[in-house]
Amino acid sequence: MYRETSKLIIYSEVLKDSILGRLSEIFRELDEEKTPREVLRTRLYSEVRQLLELATKYGFDKNLWHNYLAYLLITDENPFSLTCEKAEAREGTVNTFAINDFSAIKALFDFDFSDIESKLGVDCFTVLSNYHAISKREQIYNKNVSGKVRVLSDAIENAKDGKAVFDVVTDFYRDYGVGMYGLNKAFRIEGDEETGISMRPISNMQPVSLDDLVGYELQKKMLIENTEAFVHGRGGNNVLLYGDSGTGKSTSIKAIINKYYDDGLRMIEIYKHQFRYLSRIISEVKNRNYKFIIYMDDLSFEEQEIEYKYLKAIIEGGVETKPDNVLIYATSNRRHLIKETWKDRTDTEIDGDIHRSETIEEKLSLVNRFGISIGYMKPSRSEFDKIVIELAHRSGITVSDEELLYEAHRWELRNGGISGRTAQQFVDYVRGKTEN
Repeated sequence: MYRETSKLIIYSEVLKDSILGRLSEIFRELDEEKTPREVLRTRLYSEVRQLLELATKYGFDKNLWHNYLAYLLITDENPFSLTCEKAEAREGTVNTFAINDFSAIKALFDFDFSDIESKLGVDCFTVLSNYHAISKREQIYNKNVSGKVRVLSDAIENAKDGKAVFDVVTDFYRDYGVGMYGLNKAFRIEGDEETGISMRPISNMQPVSLDDLVGYELQKKMLIENTEAFVHGRGGNNVLLYGDSGTGKSTSIKAIINKYYDDGLRMIEIYKHQFRYLSRIISEVKNRNYKFIIYMDDLSFEEQEIEYKYLKAIIEGGVETKPDNVLIYATSNRRHLIKETWKDRTDTEIDGDIHRSETIEEKLSLVNRFGISIGYMKPSRSEFDKIVIELAHRSGITVSDEELLYEAHRWELRNGGISGRTAQQFVDYVRGKTEN
């Protein structure tokens, strides 16, 4: 194995602090016969355990060795893979090195572990090549990773040589991307100025769809039209979803990400205290071959807070132009985002114009920089009833509509009033009682 890994040029970084790199070292020491075999066996089992943990985390199945090598190719962001992500691989000198690497990788795929297993008295690789996960149920966690790993792993298994692997992998990079942005739908910002800022994937994003949100058809239509224009390169507007709590604003944005993930749409969730890092975040993603929605949930500002100035500069008015692959989608319970007070309106007696105050103009200028504002208001009583009945039918609840609505009205009086969220909570409660 170490003879094959020593041939890697473009993908040589995958050997650093990895299962593949450590296994190569173990097999090299086995050939040199300088390290006791029981020591090597212990180290080998440690790497097998690491492989099993990775398989559990990402839902690998069948041939774990092949899955692991495919995972390395998918996650390695090097100049070659990043170039292939943005455009098809073209003829050039670098392709010669790439084909050399893929020939070595194909040899690793087809590696015969029988001699090593015989020398160390183990059969772990035979077992790993015919692995069956405990549960066949499709997992929510890291589902995107497991699916893509299987696609690439199967394709490389059937490839004849390094050139064929080159074609398979470059097509994969073009279609799906590379690294964490290729594998995951959503990300959040971690760290601070002292520890350093980094992007972390959100692996357990809620698998909601727009159909899960009953009603609000006009709002969903506006959001779909803007997002489709964005992902297909026709431009798009920053969007503010405002309105009452529990009406589906956040659900709509999560559903949009799920809907257009295969079209290259990704989401970066950011909190108010992180707005100072917006320029840094945008600089990191502006050259990637994805469309990014920067998502700000429950956005609002109190009178003394000045973070909105960072946001204003990014949306429009800063020195650096916002790249074409970035939009901002925000939700808020406030139409104008920033709290207005009567003190701001000290000039209301002049011509009756309440917006003459420069303070108010500065605050209102933020919401005006969102090209589209979509209102999500509380449903009427009849709309609430329709939501309850629809959600109940989807959940398989067989209680009569009359009895259901009677209990729903009692529920909403005790639990937050009329809203889509209250309806969903009530249906969950009824389903829980029925299942018990």
